[in-house]
Amino acid sequence: MAPAVSLALLALVALLAPGLGVALPGCDYPAHLWCSSREIAVACQAESYCANISWPAAAPVELSLFYESLCPACRLFLVQQLYTAWLLLPEEVLNITLVPYGNAQERNVSGKWQFLCQHGPEECLGNMIETCLMNEAKDFSVYFPVIFCLESGSSVTKNLEACLQVYAPELDRSRISGCVQGDTGASLMHHNAQLTQALDPPHQYVPWILVNGKHTEELQDQAQTSLLGLICRLYQGKKPEACGGSRAPKASSRCR
Repeated sequence: MAPAVSLALLALVALLAPGLGVALPGCDYPAHLWCSSREIAVACQAESYCANISWPAAAPVELSLFYESLCPACRLFLVQQLYTAWLLLPEEVLNITLVPYGNAQERNVSGKWQFLCQHGPEECLGNMIETCLMNEAKDFSVYFPVIFCLESGSSVTKNLEACLQVYAPELDRSRISGCVQGDTGASLMHHNAQLTQALDPPHQYVPWILVNGKHTEELQDQAQTSLLGLICRLYQGKKPEACGGSRAPKASSRCR
C-alpha cells in the first residue's frame, strides 16, 4: 500500500498542480503515489515531503573496467575519472571491478600459462602485479589506492614498495611478489583472460567499460567524458553531495 501523503505535500500539490490532477513537469503520477517510491518522489519534486518514508536501499551502479597497466588511455581514465569518482561518492553508490588484461594474448606451454601483452613484457608484469595485489588485499578500499599510485606514477612495475608504504603498509610485499613469480599469478591472469574473452559484445579496445553489466558506445563516451556525472544520473537512490555537477576533460584516446 502506498504511504499516506502528508498535509504539507497536499498543500504543495494544491499550489503547483491545482485540482490535484495536473502532474508536474517530468511527473506522470497522481499525487497520492508521490511518496510510493524514491524514484517517483524525485520525478515529482516531492523528496522533502517524503523524508520520513523508508524506501529499500538503492542498488549501487556497477562499473567494470577492462584495461591494460601500461595503456595510456587506461591510465588516464583510471587516474582522472575512476579514482576521482570513487573518492567523491559513498561506497553504496558505486561498485567497481577491475580486470587488468585488455588486448593481451595467452597460450598454454607444457601446462603453464604464458602471456603476450600489447605494450610488451613490462605490461604483462604490471598486469600481474596489480592482479596479485588485488588477490592479496581482497578489500577494494585497500588495493585501489595502491593501483592508483602505480598507474599515476613514473613506473607501474617499479613503484610497488613505495606505493604500499604510503597506501597499504599492512600488506606483505613478499607475498605479492611470490604470487607474481609463481603459479598463482598465472592462474589469476588466466581468469582475467577468460573474463575478457567472455565479453559480449567482444571488446575492441581498452579501456573497455561496462556500466551495470552493459557496454555501448554511448555509455563508453559518457564515462570517459564525465564518469561522475554518469554515475550520478544512473544512481536511483538519494543523490550524494558530490552529484552537484562535475565535468572532467574527455579521455579521447584508446588502445586498440
